[in-house]
Amino acid sequence: MALETDSVQLKQQVLKERKGDFWNRVNMGVFMVEHIAILFAPFYFTWDAFWVAVILYLVTLNFGLSLSYHRNLTHKSFKLTKPLEYLFAYIGLHCAQGDPMFWVSNHRYHHQFTDSHRDPHSPIEGFWFSHIGWAFHNNYLKEKLGKSNNVMDLKMQPYYRFLRRTHLFHLVGLALLLYIFGGLPHLIWGMGVRIAAVHHSTFIVNSACHTWGKRPWKTKDLSTNNWVVGTLLSFGEGWHNNHHAFQHSARIGLEWWQLDLPWYIIKLLEHLGLATDVKVPTEIQKLKLSSKVHNEISSEYEK
Repeated sequence: MALETDSVQLKQQVLKERKGDFWNRVNMGVFMVEHIAILFAPFYFTWDAFWVAVILYLVTLNFGLSLSYHRNLTHKSFKLTKPLEYLFAYIGLHCAQGDPMFWVSNHRYHHQFTDSHRDPHSPIEGFWFSHIGWAFHNNYLKEKLGKSNNVMDLKMQPYYRFLRRTHLFHLVGLALLLYIFGGLPHLIWGMGVRIAAVHHSTFIVNSACHTWGKRPWKTKDLSTNNWVVGTLLSFGEGWHNNHHAFQHSARIGLEWWQLDLPWYIIKLLEHLGLATDVKVPTEIQKLKLSSKVHNEISSEYEK
């Protein structure tokens, strides 16, 4: 109770200053522009623009965010050749969720403090906060988490320091290219609609997958497997209880029927010799965390 009170007081204190924070304004601006673009999108619909948005959505979400930012850089679930690692990280930059160091630091803190008052985006502070509100509370996150000293592996590499300083320019560059080659339809669909879709497909893992779904693994958090998110929206990231149980696993959809598109890409890269040291949970690790096994043991003990 004391921790909860301290957290509320901290949030109230820091929120007084949030309007003056540069990144809060940037994030709010991006959020507003992308949703305004959705309103205008029907009036600028062309099939070319639609398919540009779909292709960019699939590539940036799967290769950039899920495969690179999440499984490769954050959890080191597998290794890539450096050129390929840097290429996929650059693709992830175009999801408009910050540079690799920012994203990886936030996600590592999420696993370190999952569903506690130091978690960057837990639904214990409200569903809306966990979904998108946290992105407009930069000062609050700094106060909770401190400096991003958990990404020294990335800070040591000039490439990631360069992306940190310049990531907004790359987004503007992509927007200009889309406008030059496709006009307003490509700009609205390829940037506005696509980025909004990527944002919500990602953020819903933070919110819905810590609120609704099944928990086949005994983890010390609220993570769930949500088949709607896992299958229809995130192409694999929605099997979130799997991920929190085995966070270093390159495979998140552990059952054959659990769609996990980035995992299929990783296996292809491994087959081609471009990905190595691919990690997956062992059967012993699964037995230790299986809810089914725990329930069976409990039943036997009660008898």
